[in-house]
Amino acid sequence: MWIPTDHEKYGVVLVSFRGTVQHGLPLEIGDTVQILEKCEGWFRGNILKNPNVKGIFPSSYIHLKNAHVKNKGQFETIVPVEDSVITEMTSTLRDWGAMWKQLYVKNEGDLFHRLWHVMNEILDLRRQVLVGHLTHDRMRDVKQHITARLDWGNEQLGLDLVPRREFNMVDPDEISVTELYKLMEHRHRKKDTPAVASTHHLFVHVKSLVSANLGEELEVFFHIYDGRESRPLSERFFVKLNKSGLPKSPEKTERQCTLFVDLGSSDLRKDVYIVVHVVRIGRMGAGEKKNLCSVQYRRPFGCAVVSIADLLTADSKDDHLLKVYACNTESEWHQIHENIIKKANSRYNLSGSNTGLAVALQLLHGDIEQLRREYMVLFTRGVSITRKLGFSDVIMPGEMRNDLYITLEKGEFEKGGKSVARNVEITVYVLDIDGQILKTHVAAGSGEPGGDEYHSLVLYHNNSPRWAEQLKLPIPVDMFRGSHVRFEFRHCSTKDKGEKKLFGYSFVPLMQEDGRTLPDGNHELIIHKCEENTSLAECPRYLKLPFSKANLPSNNQTLKGAKESFWITSFLCSTKLTQNGDMLDLLKWRAHPERINDSLSKLKEIDGSEIVKFLQDTLDTLFGILDESSQRYGLKVFDSLVHIINLLQDSKFQHFKPVMDTYIESHFAGALSYRDLIKVLKWYVDRIVDAEIQDHIQQVLKASEYIFKYIIQSRRLFSLATGGQNEEEFRVCIHELFMSIRFFLSQDNKSTSPVAQTQAVFLRTFPAVYGELLKIFAVREVAGFVRETLGSLPTAVHADCLEAVKLQCIAKTVESQLYINPESRCILLPVVLRVLQVHMQEQRDLVMCARIFTSMLSLIKKEENGTAEPVVSEEVELIVESLLGVLLRTILEISNRPQPSGPAMRLQFQDVTGEFVACLLALLRQMSDRHYQQLLQAFSSKDNLRDFLLQIFTVFRILIRPEMFSKDWTVMRLVTNNVIITTVLYLSDALRKNFLNDKFDYKVWDSYFYLSVIFINQPCLQLESFSPSKRKKILEKYGDMRVMMGCEIFSMWQNLGEHKLNFIPAMIGPFLEVTLVPQPDLRNVMIPIFHDMMDWEQRRSGNFKQVEAKLIDKLDSLMSEGKGDETYRELFNSIIPLFGPYPSLLKKIERETWRESGISLIATVTRLMERLLDYRDCMKLGEVDGKKIGCTVSLLNFYKTELNKEEMYIRYIHKLYDLHFKAQNYTEASYTLLLYDELLEWSDRPLREFLNYPMQSEWQRKEYLHLTIVQNFDRGKCWENGIILCRELADQYESYYDYRNLSKMRMMEASLYDKIMDQQRLEPEFFRVGFYGKKFPFFLRNKEFVCRGHDYERLEAFQQRMLNEFPHAIAMQHVNQPDQTIYQADAQYLQIYAVTPIPESQDVLQRDGVPDNIKSFYKFNHILRFRYDRPFHKGTKDKENEFKSLWVERTTLTLVQSLPGISRWFEVDKRELVEVSPLENAIEVIENKNLQLRTLITQCQSRQMQNINPLTMCLNGVIDAAVNGGLARYQEAFFAKDYIMNHPEDGEKIGRLRELMFEQAHILEYGLAVHEKFVPQDMRPLHKKLVDQFHLMKSSLGIQEFPAYVRASPVHFTNGSPRTCRNSVPNIISPDGGRGVARRSLPSYPAVNRYSSSSLSSQASNEVSNITGQSESSDEVFNMQPSPSTSSLSSNHSASPNVTSSAPSSARGSPQMAEKHKHSRENACLSPRDRPVSAIFPNPMDPAQRAPPHQIGEATLPRSDPNLSAPDKGSSAKNMRSQSPVSASRSPQKTMVPPFTPSPTECQSTSLVSNSPVLSGSYSSGISSLSRCSVSEASGTELPAGDHLPYPLPPPTTLPNSVSSSSDEPIRRENKTPPPYSVYERNNPRRPVPLPHSLSIPPQADPPALPPKPHQLRTGSMKLDGTSDPRVPRPRPLPRKVSQL
Repeated sequence: MWIPTDHEKYGVVLVSFRGTVQHGLPLEIGDTVQILEKCEGWFRGNILKNPNVKGIFPSSYIHLKNAHVKNKGQFETIVPVEDSVITEMTSTLRDWGAMWKQLYVKNEGDLFHRLWHVMNEILDLRRQVLVGHLTHDRMRDVKQHITARLDWGNEQLGLDLVPRREFNMVDPDEISVTELYKLMEHRHRKKDTPAVASTHHLFVHVKSLVSANLGEELEVFFHIYDGRESRPLSERFFVKLNKSGLPKSPEKTERQCTLFVDLGSSDLRKDVYIVVHVVRIGRMGAGEKKNLCSVQYRRPFGCAVVSIADLLTADSKDDHLLKVYACNTESEWHQIHENIIKKANSRYNLSGSNTGLAVALQLLHGDIEQLRREYMVLFTRGVSITRKLGFSDVIMPGEMRNDLYITLEKGEFEKGGKSVARNVEITVYVLDIDGQILKTHVAAGSGEPGGDEYHSLVLYHNNSPRWAEQLKLPIPVDMFRGSHVRFEFRHCSTKDKGEKKLFGYSFVPLMQEDGRTLPDGNHELIIHKCEENTSLAECPRYLKLPFSKANLPSNNQTLKGAKESFWITSFLCSTKLTQNGDMLDLLKWRAHPERINDSLSKLKEIDGSEIVKFLQDTLDTLFGILDESSQRYGLKVFDSLVHIINLLQDSKFQHFKPVMDTYIESHFAGALSYRDLIKVLKWYVDRIVDAEIQDHIQQVLKASEYIFKYIIQSRRLFSLATGGQNEEEFRVCIHELFMSIRFFLSQDNKSTSPVAQTQAVFLRTFPAVYGELLKIFAVREVAGFVRETLGSLPTAVHADCLEAVKLQCIAKTVESQLYINPESRCILLPVVLRVLQVHMQEQRDLVMCARIFTSMLSLIKKEENGTAEPVVSEEVELIVESLLGVLLRTILEISNRPQPSGPAMRLQFQDVTGEFVACLLALLRQMSDRHYQQLLQAFSSKDNLRDFLLQIFTVFRILIRPEMFSKDWTVMRLVTNNVIITTVLYLSDALRKNFLNDKFDYKVWDSYFYLSVIFINQPCLQLESFSPSKRKKILEKYGDMRVMMGCEIFSMWQNLGEHKLNFIPAMIGPFLEVTLVPQPDLRNVMIPIFHDMMDWEQRRSGNFKQVEAKLIDKLDSLMSEGKGDETYRELFNSIIPLFGPYPSLLKKIERETWRESGISLIATVTRLMERLLDYRDCMKLGEVDGKKIGCTVSLLNFYKTELNKEEMYIRYIHKLYDLHFKAQNYTEASYTLLLYDELLEWSDRPLREFLNYPMQSEWQRKEYLHLTIVQNFDRGKCWENGIILCRELADQYESYYDYRNLSKMRMMEASLYDKIMDQQRLEPEFFRVGFYGKKFPFFLRNKEFVCRGHDYERLEAFQQRMLNEFPHAIAMQHVNQPDQTIYQADAQYLQIYAVTPIPESQDVLQRDGVPDNIKSFYKFNHILRFRYDRPFHKGTKDKENEFKSLWVERTTLTLVQSLPGISRWFEVDKRELVEVSPLENAIEVIENKNLQLRTLITQCQSRQMQNINPLTMCLNGVIDAAVNGGLARYQEAFFAKDYIMNHPEDGEKIGRLRELMFEQAHILEYGLAVHEKFVPQDMRPLHKKLVDQFHLMKSSLGIQEFPAYVRASPVHFTNGSPRTCRNSVPNIISPDGGRGVARRSLPSYPAVNRYSSSSLSSQASNEVSNITGQSESSDEVFNMQPSPSTSSLSSNHSASPNVTSSAPSSARGSPQMAEKHKHSRENACLSPRDRPVSAIFPNPMDPAQRAPPHQIGEATLPRSDPNLSAPDKGSSAKNMRSQSPVSASRSPQKTMVPPFTPSPTECQSTSLVSNSPVLSGSYSSGISSLSRCSVSEASGTELPAGDHLPYPLPPPTTLPNSVSSSSDEPIRRENKTPPPYSVYERNNPRRPVPLPHSLSIPPQADPPALPPKPHQLRTGSMKLDGTSDPRVPRPRPLPRKVSQL
């Protein structure tokens, strides 16, 4: 049976458990579990990280741990009983674990590895803590280390700052808010600004000396040197090196490592150096032979210097190689380091090119104890300590030191009878009082142990040597008296076996007879001469002699005048010995009573370090004198005591205060002193008011803390000794003293007066006295003293400084032990509150006010947990009454104040705000129901209550601001929010009671609602963004505060009644923001409010347009901020009831009478949200530009079309413009900006400042936009569009007579024309893209688009780009329309293939003589329709002749807007499908080939080709194919009797096909004649072969002579080139009743070759109907080549997209395609250009078109007719001809000029839109297109006489209209767009401009004439008088819409 557990509540999993048993709970090793029940070796419970899932698991798998149980029972929670640091470590490491893996995913490798190391380190430390074997100190260090690492990791990962006290986490509920703020602030400051260490240490490790010329042992001396003062700062560190340059004792690290300790911050300067002197031990001369002398000398070697500032930047132990320099002359040795520092290069040089000293140097910071903990290895391994010369900046009591430093400075010696100077060596000994040498007391420096003697350097042949060698003599204090130092001088001979001969000595005693030591400074010692063998063992003999020249009596001239002298410098650093005689006199006052007065006077002149050395002795002396002679010396002793007390205030000696405290507690014995001290103190206080000079009195008051300590301790000693006698007398004295103090404090003085400054001095020290008074007086009595003293200060204080000091005094009072006691607090609180209130009202000294307030409130919190509950409540009441209102006003004032400049001021400003906020929160948290009731009842009027509510709501809004607390202060923010919501719940009752119904106040309610909304939307309350563990903690502690506040909003809203109308539409935005929070309960509460709003608005206005407008505006701004999600969209639209008591919004609306408009609103909002969500997702960083642009276009159009929100529309126009501009889509950018331009007029209406536009007139803004757009059109090479805008601007300038700008505009327009003619434009490809599947964004989902490709972009590149943009998409490998399964799939499918553009009309494209550069624009711009052809076989396929069943499926796509436009892609609006029959296909193929041949012949003839190769290859391909049976296949297929019998309706088409075959043969003959004329010599054989093959072809086809209709056709040429005659296309409705056919009637429509912009077209014959009726034998019909992979007349093929992908548009493709590129006829890949027989037809070619010689590739590709429009599909009209209405009187020169193409801007409208029809397409896409094509008519011209032709050419006559064998009546059509300056413009005043002679082309002989092109009808022709033909639709007007540009 399962039994609930009593003790087994918590455990850790030891072994993983799979949970395979029934109800088993799977466990992983390390999981923590909560145990609920147990049963026979099994537990039942849950894992702590997932408490909802419960199950059973074996008890043996669990390690039980102790835990506290809260809320025992069903909902119990457990808290482990373990060290809180361990708990925190465990939970933190778990959180880090998940984030650590994410770092790897995000590729943040550096942080990933650092965090890994820190996590391992924390785990190791955790083990140490858990084992429990650490000492208390070590445990503290480990915990400190752990918390530091945890904080580092939290900071790096952006987690919360954890408030801690003594390494343990703090529960915010268990401390006051002010304390919590202090902890957070302290930790934040610690993190931001690490404490600057005042003490620094230099670690030195000597590695080796590298030199080429070693061989002798070396001594290396380091010391720190002050270059500014030219003196050493430290003693020397001494290292011995062996002959190899390595340390002599490598095993003893302390001999090669040292720490230069106690460097102050002032020592870390550039001019402080580490100086290294190197001394060699060996022969006198470095080059002497070894056997000369066995004696070794210490000789100079070199010096190195490095600045300490260089080490400041180094974080670790850096190895340095110091250059070692040698002095040029040994006499400079003493100052070589100075020369190196000063860079006096002439005095030193490198001791060797490779000589260097390898050392490790590192600066360490902090006190020495801290270093011992942090660098434990350093100290355990061994390191010597090298001390500073003198004491450190801070002297510590108990520090023992007694070091005498002697520096051997210089000497002056006589030659001593020698011819050369001496080599002098000094030997130094220290001898005690008995004359015995002190062993080991002479040290060359730290590092090496001291020796018995010291040998100086020997400077070669120098009688005035300067050594500058420092020695350290660590002589014990007790041995100082009587000791002396002896210096022996020897001459070191280099000849006499190197003996050292004694010739003199000096000595110096270390202590004088009166106990003073040798004074610091220089000493000139007397050199006493002696014999070589003199024994100096008997010291008394020479100690009687004088030792220093300064001490010689004046009569001893002999020694004074002696030339020989020796100088030393001594320096004593001792904590026990003194060199000061005055100090000794004072301490020995009993021996000389007469000197007491002088000694006390001189005490102030003694150095402080001397006084603190003998502090206890000095104090004993002073109180001894006071006890014995108080009357005589009382004042002097008091002054001396004040001096000593104030001396300890100095930072250098402040650490001696505990020494004085210890003295007072333990050693002070002056039981009677209190009387004298009180008397003298009162005497001084009484004289304050009258004294002119206050300095001394101020010094006395500064020392008042310790004076009171002495008074109180003295009185206690007296009471103990006498049993409490004279108690009343003492009390009276103290009361009198305080009366004097109060009197002097009550003086009202100006701030500059000395008395005011003295008052300030007293107030600073007064709080320190409280603790002493409490030792004797009762708490209430002391509180009375303090209250009266502080109350005696004048109320109207003039002195600002005194006010500040007064506040500081109160702050210290509140922080004192006295205020902590509740008894005294009730006495002092009113005083404190009164002062605070005054200062806060006047906004003065706010930092100090905040500090006082903080201290007060933290005490209240502490007491709340104690027993004195009523006292606390009373205090809270007092504080609320006095300060709550002032506190709110203060916070408001500070928050609205501008931020002060300067980091220090800003920091202070932030501090004071935070502290006041913490005080407010602490106060509100302390307030109970009673306090709130009293507060609200205290307001005398409604206005006061209203002002209070407005204030507190505003302050709460300020508290919620993100900048109020640091980002990682989540703990503080949660406490703040908890306090706010509690307070708001109290205040909402007051709001309901006082400001509703007739007393309704909009402002208060509005403030309330805004506060609630801001509260809910805080980032720190969005629990969804937190980790599960953090979310769980917050929910357990506070619940979801958003839901609580949401319910409160709903409740308050319901109470409003009809007043709700006041908040419509103002509150729609804020409430909408609340609903965007992804919390279901909150949404359920808030959504019904919108229904309520709509209902009330409907009642008021009859509609809810306001609600709708506000809703839409706010949605946009909120969603762009990242709020909202897919679920939110469903929230509005869903019909399913939501959780909770309220039905969904849509369901509620459906019950209303206004449901239709309501549902419409919901639908609009839902659609907008869909687009906004897409927009937000696309705008995320890293998304591709294409997706962003498409999404922006979708949203922009939605605002324009569905919402009509002009401002939002314009904003998104500019967002789209920026995207295009960034992506360098300059054409699209222009079109986009033009949308805004179109909204403006040329008016002077002023416009406000908007986006980046300044305030300006509408005219100015439109002008600016025009110029910007023109500039972008220029960049996008869309110059034609730019010209239109230039003209519009020029008209404006002209109307304003602004000729300066007009001139510029005309020049700009001219430059654009130049660019059209001179610069090359790339022709883009177009691709159809289908986006299928639910995973695409809404604006793409299940839609198809046509996209304009980038420059040089082919299908493969485009497809790859799209797959990169949608990496999860699957590319579909077929072109069929997908089915519904694909549409509804939960995936992304892309279907991409290339399409061919269909120009709207053909005017410019079909004009003769229009340059290619101009035509290229009209081919690929303003395209609305695109075509795609797919070949297929219908019925059974004839294997012998596949043409019989080869059909073409032609798809035409119509877009919503033409390309290019505001986007590179537009959605397909309409699809049309047409099937082209095999016969129609054959007609189109041959027609296109004829056009291609005409174009190449014309180009060759007009010399537009630089070589003839393209024509050669084209002729070869057609003739060769025909010879091999190319045309025969068509004959077999369509001219057979069976076909004609079975397809009687195709008779006209068959005739057309036959006509085209004859036409092709005629063209070939003409082409061969041209070819013969231009063919180079080396290609003559090929030409001969072509001619032979052509004759063979003719004979094989049975053609002897061309039919009459071919021969009689008029042919027109310009400048000797064949020129077409214009033939009319039959009317759309046929005369015989408009009979519709299922398949296209092809002969009626000319083909258009998209490889050329010429307008050659094949001629349609009127005899076609006759041809179809003739029965022809097989030998009269052309043979056709059977291969479907070729065109009808050639073997040219579609090129692979890769072949031409990098070619410029004008040079794409060449007919030189290899056979290997032939494709199978069944190929139906995605790329239509790879499909061989896609029946793709070229556009008409201009005979004057220029084609570069290499433009060969795809020029012969089969192309389909792009010119069939939808209405033409059923037309069965016959071909008809119309005569071109050309005047016969045209001048010859004029007739020779090709017709001038009208400017694209020759239209009546000022819009950018041109009426000229445009043809657009892609060379390599291979996609055919169908559209109506209009070919402009051209007049016939006479053929110039000249060269003879192979046979005569028909005369250039025009056909009469009556020439027609059909029954149809011909229809005459007029030209739609006449050439400018022609007969059509005779009524135009423009003067005709003749062509200059230089440009005219000389006449030349031409080959035989070509057959004429088929006549074509212009879609809209114009009559001569300018009126339009009513039968023909007029050209579309030019509306100002960019989509048509």
